Amino acid sequence: MIAVTGGTGRIGGRVVELLAEAGRDDVVALSSRTAPYDDPAALRAAFDGARTLVFVSSDGEAARVVNHHRNVLAAAREVGHIVALSGLDVAMDSPFCYAYTNGDTERLLRAGDRPYSIARAGLFTEFFLGLVRQVAVDGTVALPAGDARVSLVAREDVARGLAALALGEPLHGHRDVTGPDSRPVAEIVESAGYAYEECSPAQLIATLARLGEEPWWIYAYTSMFASISQGRWA
Repeated sequence: MIAVTGGTGRIGGRVVELLAEAGRDDVVALSSRTAPYDDPAALRAAFDGARTLVFVSSDGEAARVVNHHRNVLAAAREVGHIVALSGLDVAMDSPFCYAYTNGDTERLLRAGDRPYSIARAGLFTEFFLGLVRQVAVDGTVALPAGDARVSLVAREDVARGLAALALGEPLHGHRDVTGPDSRPVAEIVESAGYAYEECSPAQLIATLARLGEEPWWIYAYTSMFASISQGRWA
């Protein structure tokens, strides 16, 4: 059996479809209703009998995600192969809030005795362009990116990477899943039809607050751009 967390979501759901297309009829799509990340007992029951677990990361506040991921790994002690979705930036000294959550998950996998494979994805194209559209004002997008570059990747490609890893032997390591090139943020914004303008982190915070974004996500976005500015997503 191959169990897929987030199996009804955009990435997990597509992984389930790809595995079925590959001829696997033993795929179980887990959801927040059948296997909530904050319910260790439900997770253990959901993973019972699974040879492979495709572990699509949780979301929300970073501290909450850390607990969710630790619950999943603790419940997956009998799983033969854990395929985990991570990100390019997992450095402990990174300003990005999710660098710690993904890094913590990777450290636990490496320290454990379960065979594993890690897919370190670049920033999702759909997510990044959604943020660009969100902060656009009169055709101009202001972001604190400097001359930094990012390698965007489509969710479809991330799902295909996870499905391929699930069908293969454990890597006992990671593979990067990125787009075909690394492009300056300004170029990405302009290719989306907007003018690019450099701004300070404080100005981005003000823009997101004015748009009614939740404080937590404002922090996530600004810490992400601090990481981007340091070249961690190129």
